[in-house]
Amino acid sequence: MSDAVHRYLLAYDVGSDIRRTRVAKLLEAHGDRIQYSVFVVDTRPAKMLRLKVNVVARLHLDTDSLLICDLGPLGDESRRRLERVGARRVLTGDSALII
Repeated sequence: MSDAVHRYLLAYDVGSDIRRTRVAKLLEAHGDRIQYSVFVVDTRPAKMLRLKVNVVARLHLDTDSLLICDLGPLGDESRRRLERVGARRVLTGDSALII
């Protein structure tokens, strides 16, 4: 498995307001919200696996769902794979994030 940073698209469908808020806060800490229940996360595959485990721990799998789409290594190609129409939210850039 490559250790390169990949761009992932995550979408969830959670029935409970409490669980939905917990999932959203977790994903907000790792990526950018592009729609109400859709996030883009740029991270290494191993970290995505840990994030997935943490999100799934907050779900009730009999009623909730999580979709994870690997858009490939971060770069120009990953930007082209994500097309948006209409109102936009700003994505964190590919460069270093200074906090």
